[in-house]
Amino acid sequence: MCGIVGYAGNAQAAPILLDGLSKLEYRGYDSAGVCLYSEGTLKVAKAKGRLMNLSNMIDGGNAVSGTIGIGHTRWATHGAPSDVNSHPHMADGGKIVVVHNGIIENYLQLKERLIKAGKSFQSETDTEVVANLVEFYYEDSHDFLTAVRQAISRIEGSYALGLLCVDQPDTLIAVKKDSPLIFGFGSDGNFIASDVPAILSYTREVSYLNDGDMVVFTKNSYRFYNAAGDEIEKTPEHITWEIDAAEKGGYEHFMLKEINEQPKALRDTISPRIKGGEVVLDDIKLTADYLKGLKRIYVVACGSAYYVGCVGKYILEKTCRIPVEPILASEFRYANPILGEDTLVLIISQSGETADTKSALMEAKAQGSRTLAIVNVVGSAIAKAADDVIYTWAGPEIAVATTKAYSTQLSVIYLLAMYIARQLGTVEQEEYAQVLRALEELPEQVMKILAPENIEQIQYYASRCFSHKDAFFIGRNVDSAVGLEGSLKLKEIAYVHSEAYAAGELKHGPISLIEDGTLVVALATVPELFDKTMSNIKEVRARGANVLALTLDCFDEEIHKTVERAMLVPQTHLLLQPSLTVVPLQIFSYYVAVMRGCDVDKPRNLAKSVTVE
Repeated sequence: MCGIVGYAGNAQAAPILLDGLSKLEYRGYDSAGVCLYSEGTLKVAKAKGRLMNLSNMIDGGNAVSGTIGIGHTRWATHGAPSDVNSHPHMADGGKIVVVHNGIIENYLQLKERLIKAGKSFQSETDTEVVANLVEFYYEDSHDFLTAVRQAISRIEGSYALGLLCVDQPDTLIAVKKDSPLIFGFGSDGNFIASDVPAILSYTREVSYLNDGDMVVFTKNSYRFYNAAGDEIEKTPEHITWEIDAAEKGGYEHFMLKEINEQPKALRDTISPRIKGGEVVLDDIKLTADYLKGLKRIYVVACGSAYYVGCVGKYILEKTCRIPVEPILASEFRYANPILGEDTLVLIISQSGETADTKSALMEAKAQGSRTLAIVNVVGSAIAKAADDVIYTWAGPEIAVATTKAYSTQLSVIYLLAMYIARQLGTVEQEEYAQVLRALEELPEQVMKILAPENIEQIQYYASRCFSHKDAFFIGRNVDSAVGLEGSLKLKEIAYVHSEAYAAGELKHGPISLIEDGTLVVALATVPELFDKTMSNIKEVRARGANVLALTLDCFDEEIHKTVERAMLVPQTHLLLQPSLTVVPLQIFSYYVAVMRGCDVDKPRNLAKSVTVE
């Protein structure tokens, strides 16, 4: 979940490292640090807190000279955020410095052995073990590459590592296992990074390292090795999207920018896949014979992607008539799921590197199930490992709280549902055509929701609700599933205690928590269930709840007979309504967070890409 960057070239490294880290803060922002080879020694500078603290410490990089270095921005796992626990970590003897993303699972055993061998430790981290272990082997072999290879053969866990050795001042070594790492081919030097935005200002030619891959590079050379130690070739991949896609572009926060990018992201994801009145998924190989033999579909994911799966259950079961079970990736392996050739496992991940989700994918494959990944990052670990992959063309998403990735994942579920239903013959031609037309209209409908007058109204509602300490989201059918995502948004960026319930479950317990002034966000966008949801709204109002409703614009007059405040969305095909319903909830949570003074793009204790279990 941390971010690492490395550079070896002709320019001063520190400003480049700071710039790269600024693009990686979404991966962690508890502390930051850099190490450069300078004047015959390895110089480390690091500081607790946001990257700005480090930048001020080293005068924007001007206070530390050197043309080779590594940098790190941290999301704390082992040891509280502090200066001493910050990366980079230097070995006891000062020969080796390392930055690390991941978790070393056997670090305690290794630490005990290294202490017995005379090594001392300064931090509480698992990463310092790596530095001392490499140095331990280096003191014997006096060969940097050999020492790194010996060390990683003893390490258990996940890692993306960047390492420097004081005796090889022109060389940087990087290696990865279960944590993302890319190599950048530059004209004025070479790079490593956890993600493309960190180095996109300097190169568009990158290579994604596979598990076990290692790269040894200088400013003008590079050698790649696989897990067996054999030298291999890596073909550069050209990055086509522009750097401004990873910049704020005049918006106050990345989250607000990404909310407003949803029409384009939806259009880019949907339009190429509807041709001649048919859903065309060239990337997947699900035959009619295979689909007819399916007994179950699992949707496996974490966080918001899991909530996409909760909506997806309604969509897929209604259209395909196959049982669908959303299950949290962190529980999938431990639930002893029933897997086999008659089970399809849908894997959803924005980054394609989510550790729990990746582990679930491997478990499904090991037990003979076909896996289909829905991811946003080309070349990511999950994309490579799955049997089939469908990309969400959302572009880079920088804010920790997802918006456009959620929306595009959901749009892929619609496309997939229609694709499967068409092959199985479980959808009538008329409805099939209606859904496809509605899909093509989605981007324009989202644009209407994002009109200034609508945003201003939602902003006003946020101003009336931001002081609430507790909130409940209620709804029926797909509304109950969308409420899960709305509730999560309020929790993760505004720090409001929030829970989501199926509206019909209120009287079975949760209504006991409703008291005077409790905020209830009531979703009522399913026409045939509108009256039932209104009854639930009346139940909570009778107990003093402050209700903010969300319904279809055609129910404007009816909803205001019961509530004073209501967010309205256009009506679309019932299956697709969640794509419109979620947008006002994103905007509402955003403005509540802003009014509460929260750091919207970097919520406390969270990171964007969860690459540890």
